[in-house]
Amino acid sequence: MPELPEVETTRRRIAPLLVGRRIEKVETTRPSYFFLTPPAELRRRLEGRRVESLDRVGKYLVAGLEGGSRLLLHLGMTGQLFSSTATSVRLLSATVRASLAPEEQRGFEPDAHTHLQLSLDGDGPRVFFRDVRKFGKVQWLAPGERNARLDRLGTDALVLAGADLFAVCHGRKAAIKGVLLDQSVAAGVGNIYADEALFVAGVRPGRAAGRVTRRECEAIVEGLQRVLLRSIETGGSSISDYVAPDGSDGGYQDERKVYGRTGEPCLVCGDPIKRRIVAQRSTHFCARCQR
Repeated sequence: MPELPEVETTRRRIAPLLVGRRIEKVETTRPSYFFLTPPAELRRRLEGRRVESLDRVGKYLVAGLEGGSRLLLHLGMTGQLFSSTATSVRLLSATVRASLAPEEQRGFEPDAHTHLQLSLDGDGPRVFFRDVRKFGKVQWLAPGERNARLDRLGTDALVLAGADLFAVCHGRKAAIKGVLLDQSVAAGVGNIYADEALFVAGVRPGRAAGRVTRRECEAIVEGLQRVLLRSIETGGSSISDYVAPDGSDGGYQDERKVYGRTGEPCLVCGDPIKRRIVAQRSTHFCARCQR
């Protein structure tokens, strides 16, 4: 699932294609749970509107539209938001992907999974929102309308303070990893970066949050922000479906210390990386380096 770095990378790279431009045409697939606003209404609400801003709120993208309305976009587990000029094997079906050599990659043609297509004024490319599993979401919000999904979010992980995390952890029996994954605590954090941050801080993911010291909370937040910023710098993690809006892969997957490295040697002590289920999520850690 795209996490804060992937969503922020998407925001930074898709914003120049959207902000300041008017939506001339909206094309959608048929109604489904992907659309929190029905497709017909979405087309009616968006066509002719100028996009005035594009912000990230946790793992959500929020486009500010002319007249004060907003467009909420969530990539879900497999969502891809990209330019019509993007080229990547990650944008192809598994069948087509397997049949093409790297030099045979071709420009993307909208398919049955391309649920939203935005054509904008000027000569720039279209913007596509593709999602094979349809866990992504699109919703139009009227001027001043509150949104329960956004209202539930806590402090953005990039500005979270160690003292804030310690206050939340105090007296809690839940695993510290579960607390980090709670979007009402640290908005934007997901499985990859929770594992990586806890490794950097030397804290075992399954330890009860109430047993994590103030100093360790400071180390967790410092480590979390370090890995998030580094992932943004490298374009996010392209482990499965994620692709940047220009079709390029992220680079942070090559820098992971524990996530997805089950059985491989720890890069610090050499012990094999272990995998356990913590907070109902697959979790990776070093039993020697993390206590």
